[in-house]
Amino acid sequence: MTTTRFAPSPTGYIHVGNLRTALFNYMIARKQDGTFILRIDDTDPERSKETYVDAIKQDLEWLGLTWDRVERQSERLDLYAAAANELREKQRFYEAFETPTELDLKRKKQLNMGKPPVYDRAALALSEEDKASLRAERGQGVWRFLLDHARIEWTDGILGEISIDAASVSDPVLIRGDGQVLYTLASVVDDTDMGVTDVVRGSDHVTNTATQIQIMAALGHGHPNFAHHSLLTGPQGEALSKRLGTLALRDLRENGIQPMALLSLMARLGSSQPVELASSLDDLIAGFDLGTFGSAPTKFDENDLYPLTARHLQTLPFAAVADDIAALGVPADIAERFWEVMRANITTKHELAEWWALCRDGATPQIADEDRAFVVQAFEALPPLPYGPETWGTWTTAMKEATGRKGRALFMPLRLAVTGRKRGPEMADLMPLLQTAPKV
Repeated sequence: MTTTRFAPSPTGYIHVGNLRTALFNYMIARKQDGTFILRIDDTDPERSKETYVDAIKQDLEWLGLTWDRVERQSERLDLYAAAANELREKQRFYEAFETPTELDLKRKKQLNMGKPPVYDRAALALSEEDKASLRAERGQGVWRFLLDHARIEWTDGILGEISIDAASVSDPVLIRGDGQVLYTLASVVDDTDMGVTDVVRGSDHVTNTATQIQIMAALGHGHPNFAHHSLLTGPQGEALSKRLGTLALRDLRENGIQPMALLSLMARLGSSQPVELASSLDDLIAGFDLGTFGSAPTKFDENDLYPLTARHLQTLPFAAVADDIAALGVPADIAERFWEVMRANITTKHELAEWWALCRDGATPQIADEDRAFVVQAFEALPPLPYGPETWGTWTTAMKEATGRKGRALFMPLRLAVTGRKRGPEMADLMPLLQTAPKV
């Protein structure tokens, strides 16, 4: 059975970069009637917050990305300790004591000599007496995995054939000096223990994947199918990493972005398939093909979400927004008509409040000096409330006959005076919704 996972750290809110990873893994699992695991990477007790765990779940639920089970890495520490002991017994795990400053000096020296900045394994030469002395001086050391200096190869679901020389990679630290288990070891143990068959993540994990393949082999396991999607950039190709905090899903939600608009964009962005507004998550899943995605950096522009949101809103029946409209205070007898008139004239639901305020309270008229006499005359001829669907046509026809104005010179001054806006719904549709007679 296909099993995938999304493993966020609860140290902040999910952003669009996280969403790509979550969505790809979700769709792979659902397309194969498999299992999708939400795995909370909370092995860092200082930075992990329960508030963020709740927020992660809320964001996924908002998008309709449901999980089959939740796992907490903080509840699996005994498994990681057992794996670490197994690696020690197999002489693939060793303690190292260099300080960050010492490591930095080593890297700089290697670079100056034209060599790759790879850890020199000096800790392997330490005697037990040396280690005891260093522990007394510096505390517990870090634990590094001893890589086999051979080529690590796999067929990547997006990048194709990958081959990495392990000698060009530092032996990874799997456990910190304070005992905290790091992502690389925890992920290996979890992926094998949970039977994860497919892992999709960002291309910045390629080297990490190579080391994990060796760790899995050292623990007697094969590895999942790996695929590494491209990283997101800004619309001009600029690095997006510093802006991801401003592209948190909860911020997009507060800005009025609709889930299907966001999912439709993220499911196709970076692939050879055109971005199209999907009608449902099931449609996105049916059309998902990991093989259509490329390795080139993928440009993401938040502004692309607004036209998709507008188009999605146009498709929604009244029942889908009835609660939103009722919350605005729109009377029940005109609520459905209000939606039918407004849905083609909004980009986000937030704009409904502005239009209802206009209908309820009236607008500040926008009147050019050369049109003022005409507008005053027209408002004097405007019949009293309530207005019907014929009011606009009857009123403008009468003013055309009275003043000789026609076309834009007739209609635009009246639209601006009634609504304060150049654009909006057809005036014949809007007039019956007005609760306050317009005034000059």
